[in-house]
Amino acid sequence: MQHQDIPHRPDWTIDQNWEKYTSAEHAMWKTLFQRQSEILKNRATPEFMDGLGKLKVAANGIPDFRRLSDILMKHTGWQVVPVPCIIPDEVFFEHLANKRFVSTCFIRRPDQMDYLQEPDVFHDTFGHVPLLIQPFYAEYMQAYGQAGLKALKSGNLKKLTRLFWYTIEFGLIKRKEGLRIYGAGIVSSKGESIYSLEDTKPKRIAFDLKRVMQTDYYIDRYQDCYFVIDSFEQLFQELSQNLLPIYDELKDKPDIPAGHVLPSDRKVAA
Repeated sequence: MQHQDIPHRPDWTIDQNWEKYTSAEHAMWKTLFQRQSEILKNRATPEFMDGLGKLKVAANGIPDFRRLSDILMKHTGWQVVPVPCIIPDEVFFEHLANKRFVSTCFIRRPDQMDYLQEPDVFHDTFGHVPLLIQPFYAEYMQAYGQAGLKALKSGNLKKLTRLFWYTIEFGLIKRKEGLRIYGAGIVSSKGESIYSLEDTKPKRIAFDLKRVMQTDYYIDRYQDCYFVIDSFEQLFQELSQNLLPIYDELKDKPDIPAGHVLPSDRKVAA
């Protein structure tokens, strides 16, 4: 059965049916978890590693969303809800705006370990959920959901999607120890965890909201450009403003190709 064919409720949620995971599926999680946990030492931002610990996400198997939700609710009021596949934009934003993080339930096959086109349970729960225990990041995610609903109505979803891509999925953050990873697309990827910080090819540019909203991205390869934030508070503050004037300002400006460097860009040393 295809994931999108699984019967779902009107809000696209399904039951995780954690008890039905096979030993092979739990073993795949264990392999991925152990590999990434080692790679992320001194690469992921401390808030991510702290979230892994507090959520008790471990190598022994795919997490039960009910247990994750119980812990998240006590810290930030969030919960994890299972869905069968990538869901419609309006439904996705509605869940985020109400502190519900949607996660797929299936896990990749052994031949998909290093690349999977659609998000699986490892990407969603290992990559995204740990930071939801941190208040400022949790607030940013909720604000993004609220902004998404507004962007749909105003026809500006493309610009806001770029913000999701370059922060929530592929963001870097500046720490006193150096650059660290927080984007889920990076922390869940063996290759990009190393590439994003240590390869000489990608450009690392100081975060600028307007710049990000103009910039295209790749969906099927490592990024040529990463944007670096100073703090999670910075993200929340940027998204808390009225975005309509920014959308209007950018309306007639051309898109910036992925990986293109502008004279005004402030590069950040890795």
